[in-house]
Amino acid sequence: MKILKSSIRDVTASDDVTVCEPANLYECTLHDGVFVGPFVEIQRHCIIGAGTRIQSHSFLCEKVITGKNCFIGHNVTFANDLFRSGRLNPDPESWVSIQLGNNVIIGSGSTILTEHICSGAVIGAGSVVTKDIVKPGIYAGNPARLLREI
Repeated sequence: MKILKSSIRDVTASDDVTVCEPANLYECTLHDGVFVGPFVEIQRHCIIGAGTRIQSHSFLCEKVITGKNCFIGHNVTFANDLFRSGRLNPDPESWVSIQLGNNVIIGSGSTILTEHICSGAVIGAGSVVTKDIVKPGIYAGNPARLLREI
């Protein structure tokens, strides 16, 4: 049996970053004022913008970039291998990069399956985002849809 323990390794971060253990963070960058709750995984090539809060049990796959002052609720999942071929794709070069603008709020239990969420967007709890969000507003549902502009 091989056991791999969660760890925090090869992370670039300022002294003003808070990480609650246990957490699994590796080969990522956390800017000033970032908060990471317990049981969070942030994978390689992620960049977390200044002032962003990531609540417990969230999963940020490779190549997620957040803007400043974002809020990611509890148990939010980002996925970038979209199984377009109908099976697992082991080539990270073909996975999408997911980018959040500034001041994005993602409610607890949401799943992000798209490349871009614009600044100022609010994603309701439990939503599944399958298409890019290009204008600020409140989005919710499965699939997430615009409820009202803000």
